[in-house]
Amino acid sequence: MNSRRNFLRTTGLTALAGMTGIETLFAASKKKSGKTSGKGLILRFIPYELQLRHTFTLANSSRKTTPDVLISLEFEGVTGYGEASMPPYLGESIESASKFLSSLNLSQFNDPFQMDDILQYVDSVMPGNCAAKASVDIALHDLVGKLMGQPWYKIWGFNPADTPNTSFTIGIDTPDVVRQKVAEAVPYQVLKVKLGQKTDREMIETIRSVSDKPLCVDVNQGWTDKQMALDMIHWLKEKGVVFVEQPMPKTSIDEMAWLTEHSPLPTIGDESVQRLPDVMKAKGVYNGINIKLMKCTGMREAHQMLTLAKSLDMKVMIGCMTETSCAISAAAQLSPKCEWADLDGNLLISNDPYQGVQVVKGKVTLIDQPGIGLSALDTKWKI
Repeated sequence: MNSRRNFLRTTGLTALAGMTGIETLFAASKKKSGKTSGKGLILRFIPYELQLRHTFTLANSSRKTTPDVLISLEFEGVTGYGEASMPPYLGESIESASKFLSSLNLSQFNDPFQMDDILQYVDSVMPGNCAAKASVDIALHDLVGKLMGQPWYKIWGFNPADTPNTSFTIGIDTPDVVRQKVAEAVPYQVLKVKLGQKTDREMIETIRSVSDKPLCVDVNQGWTDKQMALDMIHWLKEKGVVFVEQPMPKTSIDEMAWLTEHSPLPTIGDESVQRLPDVMKAKGVYNGINIKLMKCTGMREAHQMLTLAKSLDMKVMIGCMTETSCAISAAAQLSPKCEWADLDGNLLISNDPYQGVQVVKGKVTLIDQPGIGLSALDTKWKI
């Protein structure tokens, strides 16, 4: 047993080559949960602020930054990495995440392979805090994958050749800025357009004046009249849109079911589908769901949601918040089984400290590295 553990530890440490910068940073942090010695899991975390390349405007809000917490989870010299990205509408903050992470006693767990027990404990400590919980889940998956010497897409038995193209998000903006954003998206094969304001048609027409790429639209609950929404979807289909995400408020269940029944395009639930129990509720209301790690507490529950959605004959998009390559690489492990991917959150920020999953000619391209596939780090940033 000891020789096997030593082999796994050596394998994991080899995979961490190039990560010494962030290891030093986490080791210097005084914000940690659990013992710093012994055989249990050691959790450390540091606050971080994501800087967006452009002002990010949705149907009901705008922002230039996103609060984030980066974490590490160590076991016998091997370290996994995770993060909690917390756009304001999630209701979480660096303060709330720090409080939650500080409350955890992960040093009680001496075997990281007991993932169900560990993550059930994390979920039970207090309600909510889904992004903070996701940070621990991601780090644990990264750690265990490194101990096993395999990436999670291989552990789950997924074929990396089956990954979809990722969309590139165009936020609501002026025509000049929209055209600039489209020009920056040249390497991507699908554009995701934020709608939900009075400028919806102008947004689409502006993009169509410079690009004929397939579009998907995310309304972020911005339409309130079902007939208007249906008329708009018919028009969007003529403009080359392939699906419509969260067109109406998540509370408008009957109206949304009617819209899905009559819509010529697939409808995808996002804000209305947070965690596993919501998948069954979405059947008959939407054609598919958008799974995001920050909503559902991480990779473990995301995998369960994917499996359930497929059993219900629903389509699946794997999505993201504005995130570093850490959470994007974690979500990408699920992408081979998804019809669509919206994994551009790391591309929308200017201070990504990690490198991981790649986008090659618009396609999500998984890396054959243990864990979630983080392979390098830019250390030229400050906390």
